[in-house]
Amino acid sequence: MSTLRFYAIKKTLNRKPVHIEEKQRRSEIFGANVFNEATMRQFLTKEAFNSVMAAVETGAKIDRSVADHISTGMKEWSISKGATHYSHWFQPLTGSTAEKHDAFFETIGNGLAIEKFGGTQLVQQEPDASSFPNGGIRNTFEARGYTAWDPTSPAFIYGTTLCIPTVFVSYTGEALDYKTPLLRALFAMDTAAVAVCKYFDKNVKKVNTSLGWEQEYFLIDSALAASRPDIVQTGRTLLGHSAAKGQQLDDHYFGSIPARALAYMRDLEVECMLLGIPVKTRHNEVAPNQFELAPIYDEANLAVDHNSLLMDVMHKVAERHNFRVLFHEKPFAGVNGSGKHNNWSLTTDTGINLLGPGKTPMSNLQFLTFFINTIKAVNDNEELLRAAIASASNDHRLGANEAPPAIMSVFIGEQLTGVLNELENVTNGKLSPEEKTELKLNVVGKIPDVLLDNTDRNRTSPFAFTGNKFEFRAVGSTANCANPMTVLNTIVAKQLRDFKLEVDKLIKKKEMKKDDAIFNVLRDYIKKSKNILFEGNGYGEAWQEEAAKRGLSNHRTTPEALKAKVSEKAIKLFEDMGVMNRIESESRYEIEMEDYILRIQIEGRVLGDIARNHIVPVAVQYQNRLIKNVKGLKEIYGKDFKKFAQEQLNLIEDISGHISSINSDVTRMTDERRTANLIEDFEIRANDYCFKVKPLFDSIRYHCDKLELLVDDELWPMTKYRELLFTN
Repeated sequence: MSTLRFYAIKKTLNRKPVHIEEKQRRSEIFGANVFNEATMRQFLTKEAFNSVMAAVETGAKIDRSVADHISTGMKEWSISKGATHYSHWFQPLTGSTAEKHDAFFETIGNGLAIEKFGGTQLVQQEPDASSFPNGGIRNTFEARGYTAWDPTSPAFIYGTTLCIPTVFVSYTGEALDYKTPLLRALFAMDTAAVAVCKYFDKNVKKVNTSLGWEQEYFLIDSALAASRPDIVQTGRTLLGHSAAKGQQLDDHYFGSIPARALAYMRDLEVECMLLGIPVKTRHNEVAPNQFELAPIYDEANLAVDHNSLLMDVMHKVAERHNFRVLFHEKPFAGVNGSGKHNNWSLTTDTGINLLGPGKTPMSNLQFLTFFINTIKAVNDNEELLRAAIASASNDHRLGANEAPPAIMSVFIGEQLTGVLNELENVTNGKLSPEEKTELKLNVVGKIPDVLLDNTDRNRTSPFAFTGNKFEFRAVGSTANCANPMTVLNTIVAKQLRDFKLEVDKLIKKKEMKKDDAIFNVLRDYIKKSKNILFEGNGYGEAWQEEAAKRGLSNHRTTPEALKAKVSEKAIKLFEDMGVMNRIESESRYEIEMEDYILRIQIEGRVLGDIARNHIVPVAVQYQNRLIKNVKGLKEIYGKDFKKFAQEQLNLIEDISGHISSINSDVTRMTDERRTANLIEDFEIRANDYCFKVKPLFDSIRYHCDKLELLVDDELWPMTKYRELLFTN
């Protein structure tokens, strides 16, 4: 009997839900460990408080002398909450968060010590940046990098550490993190959107980007996960035959949450409340042992920080419940993978959702302006948007039955398609009073009623309008939301800026009225953006053929998709909008390509090890049992033994064939990997890993999975899908 596998199963079956006791209402503990507005009012001087609020609301700089007052208040608050250390908490280009803890404790001589935390420590630190990805921006021996406080995202206490959200930049000023370009993109969006809002409401002074992410994940018992080397090292199963029962009965989706999983969720939600993460929704997802949680929408920068923090917290809470959280986009073949749908919208400081229709024709024209400009931005930058969600893990999900295809398209529903068709026929030039009245009453004016009935939701669309927001569904579950949010906000900001220039030009040069100019430009955008609109099923060759006719890209792999990030068009876009310079764009491209290479390399090594050191020896062991059985039958029945041993002989032959194929494929894969590793050009090396190394994974897996069906269950060393997915 395979000791580890069955030990893990036995251990899992004996687990009990962890008791979670909630003594307070969640509203009472929400943000208790966050240095938020209420806490700042209590611990900061009026001058310090006003300085922080000005930085948050208008981007004003905080004077260093005021920073000392802020740091003192922050220190006193955090120590009162049990904190002993502080850390600049940032998001390097590794895909995870980073932190270095420093104690408040300092000696002052004569055997005395104090707790110290000054404005300098709050505002800036110099972590050793030598081992973080930099894409050639700096040499390894040049270790200096800077973290700088981001006051728009409040500090928080986790455990006994005060965590201060920061940006992370190189000695020469280039961004080495996800937050810095996002903040620049959000500033560009604010500037461009406010300018357009002035057409409709002169009182608008600020536009915030709102983000509501939906985090999908799998929960696997920690003992079962530990029994699988592939899960431990890659976060997914590299082999394993599908269980007889998967998700085909649709009995897990929105079903009763298993007791252990529910206890985990409750514990997690309490931690989230303390950290000010406004989680609201929890439910079973489609695949067995797959779940989802979602928060209330928040300002995009804060929402990104919350999601990055949440993923850390989920892992830590899982340990208390003897679970392993899997964020990989496709941890199990044959069942649904996991995404992180990014619900995106724009909100004014006057309280208006710019992607939500209002009660008047003017407010609906404003809605149409932002709605159509977003579609135009996606149409003109679909390759860049695809690159924003490219990764080795998301490649497994995109195009699978439950996920959007790799082709970017926009779903808006039949009713809004009809509205755009009406607007497409607007007169070129000045509109007659009758046409204006008709448009405002029967087209623009009816939009709220149209949306009321627009309940269809195309699950195969990568980018769908869902009532008062756009849902970027192609984002992968492991992704840092900052990456797609940076791209989306940059392209829409650029589009809004261009729109403003075109409208102003018509008003000035052709002496059009504002409404006439807006209708004319929107009509032109609708005609130019038709190719990106798609209402049908995103699967299959029919849509691929249609998309090709429309000139839409279909980059199925990460190395193909990422090239859009360093096209001259993309580099110019980011530079023009002040989001990234050429060096930053090119470095990110190199980092993401290297990440792809390394992940495929690791998976190849793990798969080769499992196949040769776990699967083949057990197959040989079982084959020897069969051979011994055949020999015994021959001793009993003599020359007639084949009559009784034919099935065993067939099994021996089948096993030999699979063993032979595994060994030859692993050898080929290893050789291809070694060849690829010698290639200096990272683009060529990535392509070799993608098109020469990775395809051999499927063949190796096929033969291993066939052996799983042939070999005695008690001998099989790898925890099976039926155990991983249905033991909870």
